[in-house]
Amino acid sequence: MRRTYRRPGRTGSNRKIVIGLVVAAVVGGGIAVGTGLSNASSVCDGMDQAIRNNQEFIATQRANPNSQTEAIVANRQAVIDLINVQKKQAGCSGAVAAPPAQQATTKPPAQQATKPPAQATKPPAQATTPPANNGGGAAGQVVCPGSTVTLSGEGGAPAASSGTFPIGTTLRVRNLDNNKSITVKVASTSGSCILLNNAAFEEVREPGKFLIRRAVIERVG
Repeated sequence: MRRTYRRPGRTGSNRKIVIGLVVAAVVGGGIAVGTGLSNASSVCDGMDQAIRNNQEFIATQRANPNSQTEAIVANRQAVIDLINVQKKQAGCSGAVAAPPAQQATTKPPAQQATKPPAQATKPPAQATTPPANNGGGAAGQVVCPGSTVTLSGEGGAPAASSGTFPIGTTLRVRNLDNNKSITVKVASTSGSCILLNNAAFEEVREPGKFLIRRAVIERVG
């Protein structure tokens, strides 16, 4: 009778090792993919927020038009178009819905003045001095606490736009996530506390991010 001898080995152990390596490779790949998707999502979210900021500003301008409304709206629409191009290059999908149209703010109708009776005596007028408007805070004070900072999409030298502070105001923005800061002047109007143009935002942002969630905004002299 012919006997067949089984060659000794560790077939079961080898199979376990191979399966373990495959699982580790799949898990490792999943972590890498997950991290990449997280970074991509942050980039797309930041650009979407920049588009919303500009859309809200356009809606406000159209609801309360003036002699410069058309030029301002055209400029902001050009910024939105540029950000959409950047979104496409970054692989971001989905369009940002335009905000609902705002109603124009109207002044209440003037009330008809009634002539007081002849015997009524008019009280002496008291001079009142309205408090000075300092644009949201004195020099050296932190303003717009809790506000996120994103980009306006505008080019040129480092500058900012704001709907809270008048043109010419100097603001310092510090990114608490990397401790980088920049001091800029408000050069245009927007619908947010502060938006940084491309050059200014590049100085303080974290690589690959288009939104600063933890920022300190300070008005300087």
